[in-house]
Amino acid sequence: MGNPVMHFEVVGRDAPALQAFYGDAFGWTLAPAMPAYAMAYPGVEGGINGGIGAAMDGGPGHVTIYVDVVDLEATLETIERLGGRRVAGPIDVPNGPTLALFADPEGHVVGLTEAGSGQARAQR
Repeated sequence: MGNPVMHFEVVGRDAPALQAFYGDAFGWTLAPAMPAYAMAYPGVEGGINGGIGAAMDGGPGHVTIYVDVVDLEATLETIERLGGRRVAGPIDVPNGPTLALFADPEGHVVGLTEAGSGQARAQR
């Protein structure tokens, strides 16, 4: 099994402004999912759904991709063995996937979703 990118996330200080920008720039449909966060749907076959919202820590924000894997713990152990580090998780998101975050050897943060969990399962 390959490990596809399943989700993207753009978060920052002004969620409504970011949502309006990306919705207008690319014609994405945005649907509120929780306070200060909306799901973004590109509306084309093969497109990756994502989320746009407020950064949880109030910081300047970031962009994260989420890679779908079969086993979060096993993948995190491999990542640590290869010089990366666990940042967060696994976390069971209510009505969503089980996810985790890691940093690669240069510090880039990447997300993981567990195959078959929550949203990852719904997108299949």
